[in-house]
Amino acid sequence: MFTAFLKARPRLRAVLFGLAVCSPCLVIGATAAFAETPTAVTVEARNLIRNDRLSVEVMGAGPDVILIPGYASSREVWRATAERLQTTHRVHLVQLAGFAGEPWTHGDGPVLTPAVEAVAAYVKDAGLHQPAIVGHSMGGLTALLLAQRHPDAVGRVMAVDNLPFFSALYGPQATPETARPFAAQAAQAMLTQDAASMRAAQTAGAAGLARDPATRTAMVDWALASDRQALATAIAEVMTTDARPGLAAMTTPVTALYAADADGGAPATLADAMWTREYASLPGVKLVRVDGSRHFIMADQPERFMELVGEFLK
Repeated sequence: MFTAFLKARPRLRAVLFGLAVCSPCLVIGATAAFAETPTAVTVEARNLIRNDRLSVEVMGAGPDVILIPGYASSREVWRATAERLQTTHRVHLVQLAGFAGEPWTHGDGPVLTPAVEAVAAYVKDAGLHQPAIVGHSMGGLTALLLAQRHPDAVGRVMAVDNLPFFSALYGPQATPETARPFAAQAAQAMLTQDAASMRAAQTAGAAGLARDPATRTAMVDWALASDRQALATAIAEVMTTDARPGLAAMTTPVTALYAADADGGAPATLADAMWTREYASLPGVKLVRVDGSRHFIMADQPERFMELVGEFLK
């Protein structure tokens, strides 16, 4: 069933939640990483706070907003957003270890759960009071899990083009168990692909994830600068992590943006059906479709995205 869905929905697969299968590689827009026990932080240039799992660049003044990028992505994906928000908000630009050149020192250790705990620890240690969290793809999943596990640490969540269960992309029958073999295959491909094949696959996959040419180029560079083991572990964990059972009990306000693109991206009717179905049990969720966009909504539709962020932060 998974294979049939992949063959029947190549563009939907590529854009919804940022999955692009480029044989023999998987490219995903997501996020991850921090420590089992947070270590002391150091302050560097650009007001950068860092430890072995997480670095955060802080800019601006006002109510706090934390921006979490996706799998293999750099904090630079949020640069334009942060520069506009800093006039009214204090913005915390997260970069997670193992991605886009951020050092990875944890071998084949876990990624996703430490990422959630990392952000929770940062909120506490920085003395933030229920900041708004905006997460893209795996960063959005991280934000949802953070709100479920540490509700007092989060004021509100904007989940940008991510589902609460990644592998629901393959159909409503998918479960973490049925996704496990595919997750293992994806992780193995990430570990074994040579550099030239990796670049070719990432370049091919980028077209399905963003309309914006500069973003496509940056995505490839970020992926190639990422640690292969971190990428492999993260993709396997994301594909088998289901946040849906915790949705019904959530009290944190959530806005979920999702992309649709009639010109080679996710069909609007299919995207509507999937997001409505997968977020159905989350009380009060606000679902917003952004047309003319692929997975990287903030790059493909920057003005519409900033408008929606402004409404969210009100």
